[in-house]
Amino acid sequence: MILDPDVLGYYERGGELTRLRQGRNRLEFWRTRDVLRRTLPPPPARVLDVGGGTGVHAEWLAAGGYDVELIDPVPLHVTEASALPGVSARLGDARDLPVSDGEADAALLLGPLYHLPERADRVRALAEARRAVRPGGVVAAAYISRYAAVHDTIYRGLFLHEDQRAAAYRAFQTGVMISPRTEGFRGYLHDPEEILGEFADAGLPEPRRYGLEGAFWLYGDVDAWLDDDGRRELLLDAARRLESEPSLLGVSGHLLAVTRV
Repeated sequence: MILDPDVLGYYERGGELTRLRQGRNRLEFWRTRDVLRRTLPPPPARVLDVGGGTGVHAEWLAAGGYDVELIDPVPLHVTEASALPGVSARLGDARDLPVSDGEADAALLLGPLYHLPERADRVRALAEARRAVRPGGVVAAAYISRYAAVHDTIYRGLFLHEDQRAAAYRAFQTGVMISPRTEGFRGYLHDPEEILGEFADAGLPEPRRYGLEGAFWLYGDVDAWLDDDGRRELLLDAARRLESEPSLLGVSGHLLAVTRV
């Protein structure tokens, strides 16, 4: 199991403990949950949460009756996830899953593909998910949009800094994002179209692609919408209606691709 030391350091500092639980990142969480609730087999299906971090999704899946095992390369994440009711967790690499063929009803890769800059590694991770899932099971993979760095740095005011601007443009051109102002963050950003080729090369059927946040994550008052129960449901419904519009996929900060094996 090999993890970039800078990436490991980034996650060992604990950023994933709260990232999806506060601010506008809650939109990503709620939309991921919304899509998975509609596409996963019903509980008590067995779900592998590969690269599941501290268990932010494993927690609600287990509470909903799923048999959840989280596999992650970061010791801190495994420790945190192991403390969640109904969740088992262990160290492992998405490219070499420590599970038997066909033992799961679904495999989720909601983070690993962010940090595999080599295409061969991403295809290998997808192929491992396919191997681990029984015939008729579900494979779901999350992606950062190729255009997210440009959009996000403008939203946060970082685009005014030459080094951040250069990094965002480099990510747009190559897919590789190395943030000069978030120590240790190294990511790979996908064009929506390249997702299809990677699924195909992993032996997976063509997935349905979902834009998770749409353009709403770039709205200045999105936090106020998420804080209010009624407004939040209106926002989530709008995102759901637009989620697979091809012309809008790249605007989302994150995408989810789901297929049945």
